[in-house]
Amino acid sequence: MESRLKVLGHPVHPMLIPFPVGLLVTAVIFDVIDALGGPKFLGEVAYWNILVGLIGGLLAAGAGAFDLLAIPTGTRAKRVALSHAAANLAVILLFAAVWVVRLNSEYRTAGGALIAIEVVALAILGASAWLGGELVDRLGVGVNREANLDAPSSLRPPAAR
Repeated sequence: MESRLKVLGHPVHPMLIPFPVGLLVTAVIFDVIDALGGPKFLGEVAYWNILVGLIGGLLAAGAGAFDLLAIPTGTRAKRVALSHAAANLAVILLFAAVWVVRLNSEYRTAGGALIAIEVVALAILGASAWLGGELVDRLGVGVNREANLDAPSSLRPPAAR
């Protein structure tokens, strides 16, 4: 099943996911370092990483929704895609809750309980990433019908038949 939302012939959803994933993972790393006595500015940086990661995550979710809606009902792909979407929604909600709590904090740093929530959210994110890989690599969601080892560039118009 080919992706419905593309730029220059490539699906948009996979283009958007590295940024929020990287920002959220980095935020947790910075929070752990901060909690272990590292430089205090890391807690503040983690706070902003979470905010930007949430914005990027919402953009990625919007792009993913286009593909989700195009998957036929009653298929394994639809079930996996719904699980993938639900897991990502949980990640967004958990990090949003952490961000809101920190919003009113004087130094915007995370304590043990908030870091624990972040680690749980990352575990869910890891499971969701596996589901996303299953969708593409196993079930062919978002893959061009003409894909093969010698396929022409996506920037070239399709050959006339």
